[in-house]
Amino acid sequence: MSTSSKVFKKTCPNGKLSIYLGKRDFVDHIDSVEPIDGVVLIDPEHLKDRKVFVVLTCAFRYGRDDLDVIGLTFRKDLYVQALQVLPKEPTQDPLPLTNLQECLLHKLGDNAHPFTFQLPTNLPCSVTLQPGPEDAEKACGVDYEVKSFYAENLEEKIHKRNSVRLIIRKVQFAPLDLGPMPRAETTRHFLLSDHPLKLEAWMDKEVHYHGEPISIHVVICNGTSKLIKKIKVSVDQIVDVVLYSGDKYTKTVFTAEFGETVPGHSTFSKSFTATPSLAANRQKQGLALDGKLKHEDTNLASTTILQPGTDKEALGILVSYQVRISTVASRGGILGDLTSSDVSVVLPLSLMHPKPSSDVTRSEDVVIEDFSQQWPKIQGADETEEEATSTASGTEDN
Repeated sequence: MSTSSKVFKKTCPNGKLSIYLGKRDFVDHIDSVEPIDGVVLIDPEHLKDRKVFVVLTCAFRYGRDDLDVIGLTFRKDLYVQALQVLPKEPTQDPLPLTNLQECLLHKLGDNAHPFTFQLPTNLPCSVTLQPGPEDAEKACGVDYEVKSFYAENLEEKIHKRNSVRLIIRKVQFAPLDLGPMPRAETTRHFLLSDHPLKLEAWMDKEVHYHGEPISIHVVICNGTSKLIKKIKVSVDQIVDVVLYSGDKYTKTVFTAEFGETVPGHSTFSKSFTATPSLAANRQKQGLALDGKLKHEDTNLASTTILQPGTDKEALGILVSYQVRISTVASRGGILGDLTSSDVSVVLPLSLMHPKPSSDVTRSEDVVIEDFSQQWPKIQGADETEEEATSTASGTEDN
C-alpha cells in the first residue's frame, strides 16, 4: 500500500519559477534544527544568462511599513543565507538528497533543482505580537522566509514577477521529560494572631500542552483569626523583547476567582483548573503568539527553551509563563474589606505543543498543495521600477 505526502508549492506571478517544500514548520531540537529541504522548478527558456538563487531570511519586524518615510528600516535581518541553485558553484559541496527531494526530482523532471538550508541553533523561534483590533499592518515579531528568484547576482534588484516567497516557521515541541513537579509555599504572620497563615500550591508537572487543562493543587492552613473569603488563580504570559528595547511586560491570559471561604483556625485543600487560550484573549494587543501563517489560526506563543550559554539578545523575543495563586484574607464584618490582604505564591509553567509523529516520505506519490494567490494586476510595460522590484532580503506576508 503506497503512502502519500503533502507538498507545499508556491509559484511566482509569471509562472516561471516555483518552490516546493514538504512542510512549513521546522523543529528546533535545542541541540540541532531540522534542515529546510526543498526543490525549485525553473523555466529554462526564461533563465537566459541569469542564475537562480534561493535565500533564507530570519527577520525581526518592530514597526509599521508605512512609517518608513525617512530612510529608517523597521525590520532587522537576524540571519540571511543564500544558495546559488543554478548553475551550481564549483566550491559548493553537494549535500545528500532527502527522501522528499528524491521524490520531487523524479516527479518534476530535469528542470527541478534541490536546495537545503541548515539553521544554527541560536536563532529565535517564530513569534508574532498580536496587533490591536484597528491595526492593519504586518504584526511585529520574528518570521522566516524562503525566497527564490532569477538574477545575475544577489545585489541586483529583484522583479516581483520573477520571484517567489514562502513564509515558514521555526518551532519547538515539548521535551519528553515534562519537568519536575513545581511547588511553592509561603507563610504570613499577622498582627494580633498567634499562628500564621500558610499557603502551599503545586502542579503535577511543569510542561503542559496548549489547550490542556492545568490542575493546581492548593492547601491552606489558616492559623489566624482572619477569614479567607476567596481564592484567585491566574496565568501570566511574560514577554521579554531583548533585541532592540529590553522591554519586559506581563499580560494575564487566564484569571478566575473562586468563592471558597476558609474560616480562622482551620485547614482547606482543593484542586483548581486553569486553561489559558488565545480565544479568550484576541483583543489584547501585544500578546505573544506562535508565528502565524496566512489563512491559518495560531495559539498563544510557546515557552522559549534556551540552550545553556545562548546569547539572549539574538533570540529577539523570549516568552515564559507563570501561575499565580492568591488568597484574600480579611477580618470580616463591615470593615473587613478595608483591612483585607493578599497572600500569593507563583509556580513556573511551560506551554508547548506535543511532539508529533515523524512522517517519512517513502513513495513517489506526493500530493502537491498549490497556494492560491491574488497578485496585483500588472499595470503594463510602463510600470515603474519602484513598484515592480524588491531587494533580495525584503519580506512579504504569505
